[in-house]
Amino acid sequence: MPLVNIMVNNRAYTIACDEGEEEHLKELAAHVDAKAREVLGSVGQVGDTRMLLMAALLIADEHHELANRPAGAGDKVHLRAEQSEKLAADALESASKKIEDIAARLAHA
Repeated sequence: MPLVNIMVNNRAYTIACDEGEEEHLKELAAHVDAKAREVLGSVGQVGDTRMLLMAALLIADEHHELANRPAGAGDKVHLRAEQSEKLAADALESASKKIEDIAARLAHA
């Protein structure tokens, strides 16, 4: 399983993905990073976990809008959005776990 290095909010993360999905994961990470920057631009620094949650909610809102289009209006887009949402959710979960681990280590330092 290949590992991909991505950047979100100026932080590096290494994420595993399926063979051949490396570029797609990088594109998703760029989208998450753009949403994170959007959050930072509108509400300022709110902490990594909250910022990533807010970015995920913005992405989920985009997905919701696509998913609720009339039938036949972008079925391929809908399927791709579902795949993107899963990869983004996996990346967010991994990043959140890493942040929690770092916070726990700092608390015990």
